[in-house]
Amino acid sequence: MRHRLATLALAAVLAAAAPASHANTAPAAVSAQLPEARLAGEGELRWFGLKVYSAQLWVGRPGLRIDRPAASPFALDLRYATALKGELIAERSLQEMERMGFGDAPRRTRWLEAMKRVFPDVAKGDRLTGVHEPGRGARFFHNDRAIGTVDDPDFSDAFFAIWLDARTTAPSLRESLVRQAADTPGTPR
Repeated sequence: MRHRLATLALAAVLAAAAPASHANTAPAAVSAQLPEARLAGEGELRWFGLKVYSAQLWVGRPGLRIDRPAASPFALDLRYATALKGELIAERSLQEMERMGFGDAPRRTRWLEAMKRVFPDVAKGDRLTGVHEPGRGARFFHNDRAIGTVDDPDFSDAFFAIWLDARTTAPSLRESLVRQAADTPGTPR
């Protein structure tokens, strides 16, 4: 019994001393766009208990003021736990943007067409990464390969609001993502 307890204790010490997983290493697309990227937070989106994707929010040196995310560059990396059609991802994204009141009907139509053009079908394990470029728009990557841009700052603000706006339909995911978004204490979340 004593030998088994000693073995378990040693295993626990070794596990605690093991190097961290690669979860804190920025994906290549993020590192290329945000050279000093650091993980601000991560979480999962579940729908009726089923995991849809895990998400990571990466921020640069200045961090991110969650009350004004459009002012800072950042990247959102989604790793899908299930296969989804790109068209469905685009349509669901537009529904959320519309629900929050972003854009008028003609602009949302342009946004939907841009997303349908950019978003590929994803398989389990695939990653889609969106990089917010303040004042310019959004750049997208599929498994670290550039797949397109939407050069419209209003689109970028509306798109990333799906996860970062207080009106999100996934408030616990938002809270997990922005947990360490600011570099300085007291920065509004």
